[in-house]
Amino acid sequence: MKPLGFGAWSVFLGAALLPFVGSAFAQTVGTSRTKIPQDPAAIELNRLLSDARDAVNKQDYAGAAQDYQAYLTKKPDDAVVHYDLGYAYTALQKPAEAKSEYEKAIALDPKMAPAYQNLGVALIPTDPAAAIGPLQHAAELMPEDARTKWLLGVALEATKKDALAIEQYQAAEKLDTKSVEIRDSLGFALLRTGSAGEAETAFRDALALLPAGAAAEQAHKGLLQALLAQKKNDEAATEMGIYLAAHPGDAAMQLEHASLLVDAGKDDDALAELDKAATTGPESLRALKLRALIYFRKKQYDNAVPVLLKAIALAPQDPDLPAQLGHAYLEKKDYPNAVNALVAAIKVNPQSIDVLKDLVTAEYLNKNYPATLHGLDVLAQRETPPLGSWFVRATCYDKLGQAPQALDAYKKFLELNRDQNSDMYFEASARVRTLTRELANRKR
Repeated sequence: MKPLGFGAWSVFLGAALLPFVGSAFAQTVGTSRTKIPQDPAAIELNRLLSDARDAVNKQDYAGAAQDYQAYLTKKPDDAVVHYDLGYAYTALQKPAEAKSEYEKAIALDPKMAPAYQNLGVALIPTDPAAAIGPLQHAAELMPEDARTKWLLGVALEATKKDALAIEQYQAAEKLDTKSVEIRDSLGFALLRTGSAGEAETAFRDALALLPAGAAAEQAHKGLLQALLAQKKNDEAATEMGIYLAAHPGDAAMQLEHASLLVDAGKDDDALAELDKAATTGPESLRALKLRALIYFRKKQYDNAVPVLLKAIALAPQDPDLPAQLGHAYLEKKDYPNAVNALVAAIKVNPQSIDVLKDLVTAEYLNKNYPATLHGLDVLAQRETPPLGSWFVRATCYDKLGQAPQALDAYKKFLELNRDQNSDMYFEASARVRTLTRELANRKR
């Protein structure tokens, strides 16, 4: 699963493996129900269990683990205590030791559903594929337990089995009509599969379950993504305001907000959002492209050039970036740099007619007439030469002293031209008269 900061997987990583007691992702706590006869050895075992339970209640998992270990050295066949020790190890972030203890508990009691469940929880962060089997066993043993189906969905989603994950989330949703987390997980999984409309419903259902004023970061974030995916920009803007008011430092959402503002034509506001996002670190390729687009729309080509150079450094094979850079240089009348950028653009995207046209213009304005003529020849193979190209061709021949070719091109331009009041018409007419006389004098 992509680490986008959204969805069941990131919720799991953010909540499940930190404080387990009281967490929605908390593992099931054992009860240590073993009854032991009252002899000295039994009294000592009971004391160890009592001390361990007290330690767990105080979240002193290291102390609890020591007591459980001492107990198991004397009574190694107690499945429940192996289970409880596994819980303590997971709380101590020792997944390998926890896995071993849950597996021992399962070997001693193959129907201990909570052990399968906690084994799955312990495996999800490091090996979600391995977590699927234990969680499926737990779901079979506890078919009416919504949480188990939800955890199974988390493991499936983490292994990119999105359709199966959605099935588990939907089954969990039916069993628990009040769980916000299940609906959040369902919404993010639906987003991953392109079902933005259904995802929107899931997130709205999650928000409806929350009391007024309750924190709803995941639901608001998911709803915002769903609205953006459906291009419901007005509603997305409202959600964006709610989210950013609570999370003003979220650079990813500031970038989304900037994109919405650009779509709405609010370029200055969009730049302000991009500037806020840029304070958290180097700008992403998407942010740089968006910033360059704004500068182009504002005709601020001096600002656009350094932004495009940064973007090209991040994505040297992107076909659009060197083309945009070349065009920016053209607008700046920096023709040598325009040529260099557009030559690079042609190498990345040799079939682009627009890039080739810009390159011909740059070469012409840079007074590289042979290169201009070559570009015009290539363009003529791809499309019918427009009227202006004949004037440019004629001028190039003229500058190179190729009078017959220049005369023919000027005549072709005048033949196609319909605007007899244009400057090009007058210049072409004058050059035809002059070149005709020059060529006639050469023949004498």
